Parts: sequence; structure tokens; C-alpha cells
Amino acid sequence: MPSAPRSAAGKLQAERLKAEKAEKAARAEKAEKAAPSVPEASAPTPEKARLERAKPERTTPEKAKPESAEPAKPRSAGAAEPERTPRTPFRRLVLPGSEGRALAKAGRERRRFERGEVRRFTRRARRRRTIALVTAGSLVLLALVVAVAAYSPLMAVKTIEITGTQRVSAQDIQNSLSDQVGVPLTLVDRAAVGRVLGSYPLVRSYSVQTRPPSTLIVSVVERTPVGVIADGAEFDLVDPAGVVIETAPAAQEGYPLLSTPTGSASGAAFRTTARVLLTLPESLEGQVASAAATTGDDVSLTLTDGAVVFWGGSDDSALKAVVLEKLMAATDPATVASYDVSSPQAAVVARR
Repeated sequence: MPSAPRSAAGKLQAERLKAEKAEKAARAEKAEKAAPSVPEASAPTPEKARLERAKPERTTPEKAKPESAEPAKPRSAGAAEPERTPRTPFRRLVLPGSEGRALAKAGRERRRFERGEVRRFTRRARRRRTIALVTAGSLVLLALVVAVAAYSPLMAVKTIEITGTQRVSAQDIQNSLSDQVGVPLTLVDRAAVGRVLGSYPLVRSYSVQTRPPSTLIVSVVERTPVGVIADGAEFDLVDPAGVVIETAPAAQEGYPLLSTPTGSASGAAFRTTARVLLTLPESLEGQVASAAATTGDDVSLTLTDGAVVFWGGSDDSALKAVVLEKLMAATDPATVASYDVSSPQAAVVARR
């Protein structure tokens, strides 16, 4: 009857026992060959042979198949006892598949360790990369918010403020810039604003500013009149550059009447006269009735009380103005015919 199938562990144990027996037999054969020859012993008695056959064969604790059913051969007298092979210490059986699982576990542990080392050594680089990404994202988001806000109707022009005007009507400028209402502050046409203000002769310069959320501010610097020049039957109010600010049939009050060789707001005589008038302090501006010059070095001023001031050129005009103020304060204007400050260090007062 065939034997029952053995488990995987039993097969491995049987193969190990078989290998031990083969090794033991080889060692015994080697020992017999090396032993010295001895005289052949007498044949054993029948009783001794029977006892030898009756001895049980030594087997291992595990079930083992007997090698053969033949009776053991009698051992010759004086034969050397074969050397016994020491028993192999017991080793734990490794079941099929357990080695693979152990290797897989070791591989997972190794990869986990390597990932931890990579994270540890790249922590600073990852932090810098994170900061850079967050900064870049914030800038992009801020730019998008600003762009959306700047071009949205919420940031369109609703109010136009005009500042710095005296002779120019602020309402007229606002009406002229009405086409900018509703335009986003970032898209205001500054060139169009310049064309509108350029049509006003009194405007010397301007600046445009925007004040969120919806205000456009136009700051105007008007031209400063210095005097009046007679032009036939009319009188032109001019600024230091000779630009006509206003034309009227009568001389504008509060400004001196200018007399030049050309009769117009041009030439060296006019430019020198304009510079002299601009350096006068406020206390003297209202007392000048007229100014005349034939060249750039002989400017003379006529005061409202009839006294004449010989000014000369425009050099040292600030010092001349200070000297003139002191002379007028130290004398009785009703007794003075003229003041000569062309040389401020040696000013002369002529009596009537």
C-alpha cells in the first residue's frame, strides 16, 4: 500500500537525514581503509551470530525507511569502531515563500530609510522652493487683482477736479474734459487733456493726477502777467515770455504800462524789463505805473507818485530792490524826483 503524501517540512527533513547517512557511510569506509590489517578472527559461534542478528538497528527519532532487510554482517574481531559523525545542530526550517517575504520587507525598510534621508538632506532646498513658489504666486495674484481693479468700472472717472485757476474758468475746463468721464483711471488720455489745456492761453503748465477710486485731478499753473503793452487802440496783457494773456480796449488796472523800442513784447529790452518787474517785492509792485527801456541796460521805472527809478540792467536786481525800499522809507516821497540804484553800493536820491 503506497505511503501517505508527506508535508513539505517532512520532505526536507528526510532529505537532510539521507544526506547525513551518506556522509556517515563515506567516513566509515574511509576509516576501514585506513585501519591496520589484523589476523582474521575465528568464525563466530551460532549463539553469538543469533545475538548479533537480534540487536535492533539504531534509527533517528524521525520515521525512517530501513535501507535493506538483509541481516547485518558479523563484524570481524579487532576491527576499528567507525568514527561517528556529530549530529548537525537543529536549524529552523524556512518555509517556501518566507524568504521572499523577508526580502520584500527588508526592501521596504530600505526604501523607507532612503526616503527619510532624502527628505532630511533636501529640507532646506524644499523650504526655499516653497518660499519661492508662495512668493511668485502672491505676486501673480496681486497683479491680477490690481489689473482687474484698474480696468473695472469701479475705478472709472466720475469726478474731475481743477486746481490753481484764477483767471481761467475751472468750469470751462471741466466741460472740455467731459469726454474722460467713465474712462478707467489707468486709461485716461493724457494727450487729450494736454490738447484741451493748450487751447487756454492763460495756462502755462499743468499736471494730471488720479485719486482712486474715481477722481481725476488737473492742476493748472497760469501765466503771470507782468505788464500791459499798447497795440493800437487795444492793450495786451502779457507775461514774461511775451504771450498775450488778455486783450482789452483799455489798460488793465494793477499792471504797469510797458514801453519798448519795437512796441511789442519781444526783444532784449522787453525781456530785461520783465525780469526787473519779477524781482520787485510785493510792497513795490503796486507802486510802479510804467516801465521803459531802449536797451537791456537802461530800464527805468515810473512810480505812481511821479518819481523815477533808474534801474539799469537786470543784474543785482534783488540788491537794488532792497536799496530802493530803504531809500523810499528814509525819504519823503513828495520831495524826491528820482532814485538811482543802477549802482546799488552808491545809490543817489535826487530831490525835486
